[in-house]
Amino acid sequence: MNSPEPGLLPDIAACRLCAADFVATATAHEPRPVVWFRPGARMLIAGQAPGARVHASGRPFTDPSGDRLRDWLGLEESTFYDRDRVAIVPMAFCFPGYDAKGADLPPPARCAATWHGRVMAALGPPRLTVLVGGHAQRWHLGERASAGGVTATVARWRDFGPGVFPLPHPSWRNTAWLKRNPWFAEDLLPALRARVAEVMRDDRDDPA
Repeated sequence: MNSPEPGLLPDIAACRLCAADFVATATAHEPRPVVWFRPGARMLIAGQAPGARVHASGRPFTDPSGDRLRDWLGLEESTFYDRDRVAIVPMAFCFPGYDAKGADLPPPARCAATWHGRVMAALGPPRLTVLVGGHAQRWHLGERASAGGVTATVARWRDFGPGVFPLPHPSWRNTAWLKRNPWFAEDLLPALRARVAEVMRDDRDDPA
């Protein structure tokens, strides 16, 4: 198991790089980095950024999107929040806020530029990486992410092998997308759940 560089987790928790930007949003909120990972986790969930409910709770995916994501993965809450098994590392650790129309603002690029490489080095290579949304897919896949966006990238999920699964955001706003793309539930989700179960299985349960 890797050891994080000294001070990495408390440094992220204390980060205030975006404070002035957040004050200028419609929510006018203070930074609250949500840090939920430990080195050596079996699975990495790379998402976009915390929402308002997560900003309030200080725990990732404590919202309807989290309920849907856990269903997609086939995980109970106890396993999902077990940091020895699951690392949750969004592209921005803080809630970016809303614009004047109430829409989610994108994750500030400076967060990933400052922290993401260091976090990945501390985590070490996970057995499974789940990429939730376009921001995470572009960062982690680079040129392998489709120019056609999230739908095109997720449709190519078999191209990335058993170690990477790209997903759309589990927001309930994407329910219409799920209806338009039945292959996601019929083909991708069974393969994802099987791979998650394999990765989460306790090594002591394997036959000798």
